[in-house]
Formats: sequence, structure tokens, C-alpha cells
Amino acid sequence: MNEEGTRKVAFLFPGQGSQSVGMAKDIHERFSSVREIFDMVDEITHFAISRLCFEGPMEKLTETVFLQPAVTAVNLAFLRLLAENGIHPVISAGHSLGEYAALCAAGVLSEEDALRLVFRRGELMHRESLRNQGAMSAIVGLSLTEVESLVEEVRQEGGVVSVANYNTEFQIVVTGTPDAVQAAGKLAQQQGARAIALKVSGAWHSELIRGAEPEFGEVLDSATFREPTSKIVLNVTGETASDPSNIRQIMKRQLCSPVRWYPSMQTLMQENVHVIVEVGPGKVLANMMKQILPKGSAVHVLATGTLKKLDEFFHLV
Repeated sequence: MNEEGTRKVAFLFPGQGSQSVGMAKDIHERFSSVREIFDMVDEITHFAISRLCFEGPMEKLTETVFLQPAVTAVNLAFLRLLAENGIHPVISAGHSLGEYAALCAAGVLSEEDALRLVFRRGELMHRESLRNQGAMSAIVGLSLTEVESLVEEVRQEGGVVSVANYNTEFQIVVTGTPDAVQAAGKLAQQQGARAIALKVSGAWHSELIRGAEPEFGEVLDSATFREPTSKIVLNVTGETASDPSNIRQIMKRQLCSPVRWYPSMQTLMQENVHVIVEVGPGKVLANMMKQILPKGSAVHVLATGTLKKLDEFFHLV
């Protein structure tokens, strides 16, 4: 399927937080092309990522050094199956970690380079999380301006906290030191919002992992970035980009920059797509997309996290 097809399709790729024990096991058993992806990730990491995905334990699967290649492998496995069935996106986006699979969907990165990059990304982020303890919390019920205001209030008191993810109009994730994130959450609750602590091992997308940037930049320089064959919306800018060297430089900023997901989805919707499909485990992004779309929208939003859901998607398109 392409832009001239009857239905224009957008792909969304999930990141950390979408993992579950057993993910992709059904498609791994059924398709040799999926087994190739998992053989590749096991070889790159020198670890049985495939067994961790299928059997757990969840505690180990959630460790960022394993989680990043694991979720990316699942994303790429579903992407391969869609491609093998002639389904290609007119535009793609990925949430934080998921952006590496989106770069594959757009033809910018190879599968091998994406897996190699996210494995090193996980190692470096884990190292920085041990050096600087961090936390993240979702603020639900306040606008970005309101969250930025309370974040600034905590910062003026000496707290290290910032906006990590601008997910939907009224769902903003903050990141920083545990005490500062907690203080921001309390201020949000005083304004009638909810503050939900996230199960993460570090302050992702914050200054606290800035130490990973130089080394990860070198890793990015070692990968081949190609001109996109379809559009991609980037987290850092919330806009599309087409120049390979520019995309590489933007990805160097992604680790510590906020994920501008809500603006990214506004950009994506300008393509007037008919179907938006979450490619990978879970349905976090599909659920958020349903909140973002205007009421009465005719756009179909689906997730492909299981063989059954994948078959349902094939019947739709």
C-alpha cells in the first residue's frame, strides 16, 4: 500500500513502558522472518533477548539495557510482517525509544543499525541512571503551560525537574530527581490534577543523563542514515525532516530533549491518513491517539500487538 492506495496508513512505534512477558511469541512461532529479527538482536547483544521477551522475568525485561533492544526487536518484527504484506506507511513516528523503529519504517536506518544503536543507548542510559538517581511522573489534567509553570516553581527552589513528554493536551510527564518530581506532583495535585509515578529506573529525557550524549553521538555517527523513503515526524521538533545529516543531528539531541508527542501527532494528522496503527507491543500510543483525535474523526486507530490483532488489521486494509 502506498500514498496512491485507497487508504493512507500511518505507523506509530511504542517505547519503554509497552513491554510485557510473552510479547511477539505468537508471531515468532509462526514466521521465519520474525525469527530472523530475534536471531539478529540476540547476536548483537550477546544475550537471549528473545527468551527474555517470551519467558521473562518481567523484572529483568524492564531493565533498560535489555528492554530497549527487546521492544525494538518486537517493533521491527511487526514492521517486517506489515511490509511483507505490502503495507507501507506514508508517515511514521515513534515515542522516544520507538523512534528508532520509525526510522527503519521510513528507510533511514537498517534493522541492524537500529538494534545496535538502541542496545548502546540502553547501556549508556543505565550507566547514567546509576550515577544520578532519577524519577518520572505523569501529570494528568493540566496543560503544558500549567505544568511548565509548576516545574519552574520547583526549579526556583533548587529542584532538578523538567518536562519529559508532552503526550496529549492534558497528559504531561515530568522528569528529574525523585524529590523534585515529587514536589512537582504535589503542586499539580493542589491544582486538581493527578500525579502518577512511573515505573522507570532513571530520569529519562533530562539533564541527569546528559553524560550519555557525547558517547552516544559517536555511536550515531557510526551508523548509516539514508534519505527517508516516506515521511517521519521527530520527537525533538514535532516536525518532519528529510535530510539524513539533519536527522542524525536531531537524534543526538533526543536523549535529553522532551518528547513532543502531541505536536508530532498534530503534524502527522496533516497527512490526512485514514488508518493509524501502533506497530509493536501494547496499545499505549493507540489509546493516546484516540484522545488526541478530534471528536467524530473517521480515522481508524488500531494496535497490532498480537497475531490476532495483526490479522484484524490486514482485513481492514
